[in-house]
Amino acid sequence: MSESAQKLPFVEKAGYSLGDAAANFVFMTMVLFQLNFYTDVFGLSASAAAAILLWPRLWDAFFDPVMGVLADRTETRWGKFRPWVLWTTVPWAVVMILAYTTPHGWSAGLMVAYAAITNTLLMTLYSMNNMPYAALGGVMTGDLNERTKLNSYRFVAVNVAQFIVGGFTLPLVAKFAAGSDRAHGWQMTMTLWAGVCVVCFLVTFFTTRERIKPVVETRASPRQDFSDLLKNGPWIALVAYTIFNFAMLAYRGGAHYNFYHHYADKAAMFDFVEKLGLTTADPKPLPGLLEWLGYIVHGTRDNLAGSNVADVFNSIVNMLGTATTILFIILSAGFSARFGKKAVIFAGFALGAVNSFAYYLLAPTNTWGMVALTVTGAIVYAPTIAVAWAMYADAADYSEWQTGRRFTGMVFATIGFSLKSGLALGSAAFLWLMAGLWDYDTKVPGAANAVHGYFVSSSVIVGLMFAGAAVSIAFCKLNKTETLKMAAELAERRHKAGIRA
Repeated sequence: MSESAQKLPFVEKAGYSLGDAAANFVFMTMVLFQLNFYTDVFGLSASAAAAILLWPRLWDAFFDPVMGVLADRTETRWGKFRPWVLWTTVPWAVVMILAYTTPHGWSAGLMVAYAAITNTLLMTLYSMNNMPYAALGGVMTGDLNERTKLNSYRFVAVNVAQFIVGGFTLPLVAKFAAGSDRAHGWQMTMTLWAGVCVVCFLVTFFTTRERIKPVVETRASPRQDFSDLLKNGPWIALVAYTIFNFAMLAYRGGAHYNFYHHYADKAAMFDFVEKLGLTTADPKPLPGLLEWLGYIVHGTRDNLAGSNVADVFNSIVNMLGTATTILFIILSAGFSARFGKKAVIFAGFALGAVNSFAYYLLAPTNTWGMVALTVTGAIVYAPTIAVAWAMYADAADYSEWQTGRRFTGMVFATIGFSLKSGLALGSAAFLWLMAGLWDYDTKVPGAANAVHGYFVSSSVIVGLMFAGAAVSIAFCKLNKTETLKMAAELAERRHKAGIRA
């Protein structure tokens, strides 16, 4: 079977998908909770936390192209990209636990150094694992529709992981905290998640296979690879889109955590979870799984100080959003074939901007409005997820179409650079803007001016980031017609060169 018609078996698609599911136990914890872990649990100031979130991620962003060069030039019996998933598995798990461990009795300087070192190591391992993993999806098949299906599997698994992380991390932290030691709660929860990562990475390694061979094997220098990329217009547009997208995710993660923990009315959230049977006036632990998972709110509507009601409500909202995303990834699987990847992404982000601006209309007591906007936001964002990663593979095709050489690793490495840069800038920007515009003090997170900042950040600023991503993708010329033309010409070149999967 030719590479352009290569169909992947279910086991390989599912096995591949688990690799990114594992990565999202780190990624989504980072997006949703890491900022507030450093300020509320680890005890860093806003400026120190901003530096810890910014510089390690920027280092990681610069390391991604280096990793791309290494991966493109890796030669093993397992291929170029698969081995890196295996080699990083155990170090990933160890550092993942250390990064969310809070030392006791250390000086402020040592605490900052520990956070910087462990976060830098975690980000480096993330790059060494996830950049080759992403490139692996570009060489498993040359069939454009099969690539989209592969990425659909991948992002269903990703969203299952995000469902688990977003829905169970905070309640488990509260449960393992045994009352007040949230540092211990974080360490135990991340130990559990690290074990899951090890299993998933091993399954990915043993079930996947690299098939695509370029017409001309990479022999140029890294400088030549990058020089050729600068001539790749679609790649440039995708870099800008990726920075806006992931800056939005990081910024929104910090803003929404504080939105639910400080802006949303705790009594209104209590009323919401009470209707779900998740409250009790009995201070003693109840038997059952929900109690073990930390999903029972102990107390009454008038006595919520120190309760986990915000953790539970925030987690329920996260799970509803992620469940909706999973459903609509599945339902929208055919959108890219019908409308083209570019059109799907542009429409999703334009509508996402409108949805985010609508948060500005929410009163603190409007819990049902919060739920509704979470669901509608997930509906419009979901179709963009898988097709964006398929477009990155198309950008690698475009470079081969232009130059006659394929350097998939470099394409995904530089996309990784823009992803990490976006994450770094998004998290740091939240802390900078909160401190600069709303006098945010991590020791007084519930101050009135800070609460207003969470509200504006969750609505207006997040909406502007969505709009920036939509404008960026509008400049990408890989529409449906151009992509099909490119794929057909590349398949013909490989056929003439006698290359088979």
